[in-house]
Amino acid sequence: MDAVFDYSGLLVQGLGVTILVTVLGAILTIVVAFIAGLCSLSTHRWLRWPSTFFVEFFRGTGLLVQMFWFFYALPFLGIELAPLVAGVLALGLNEGAYAAEVVRGTIRSRARGQTEAAIALGMTPALRMRRILIPQSIPAMLPAFGNIMVDLLKNTSLVSLVTVSDLTWRAFTARTVTGQTVELFLTILVLYYFLSLLIGWLIRYLEKRFALDRKSLAKARPLKALAGRFSS
Repeated sequence: MDAVFDYSGLLVQGLGVTILVTVLGAILTIVVAFIAGLCSLSTHRWLRWPSTFFVEFFRGTGLLVQMFWFFYALPFLGIELAPLVAGVLALGLNEGAYAAEVVRGTIRSRARGQTEAAIALGMTPALRMRRILIPQSIPAMLPAFGNIMVDLLKNTSLVSLVTVSDLTWRAFTARTVTGQTVELFLTILVLYYFLSLLIGWLIRYLEKRFALDRKSLAKARPLKALAGRFSS
């Protein structure tokens, strides 16, 4: 384990880059997921068709190929991206395509009575989506989003192939110098595992939090109704 201790500072720096890539990729994934997912539910073809093409394209092509395209191929077309930008962009778009299907499927699975009631109240499509359908769908999306975030974390190791100095890149560097393979890669294996656990704990916390909010709302409704009777 001497190699791990000798290069602990290098590995910690790589861990920071991995966490940064994961956070930025997660933000982009969520943004892309809701934009593409909501567009795929639109009644307008000019929104629905490009969204469908985007989802199918990024799900149907490999993440590594996409990453290489952003970093190595785009410069030949006059567009040069920094390694970190190329890695985060590929991760966010790829995982966002999968998450978009979670958004679309979850919202579409809501009880039709919710939409009919909103229409009866005169709500516009945008208003009923923002006030009713999306808030009710988010708790159901969380488990699937948790899986996608863990997958995103594991895929961050690929950014080392476009010269981003993440945890995997630093471990390769230390291995090249010391020749210690088992100790170094066992260490980063454990680090990735603990990061995955943190994401799982965060998702479970959000699930409990949304469950408590829904219980509080359910308890508050009868009280409001009772107060309304006495006030009338």
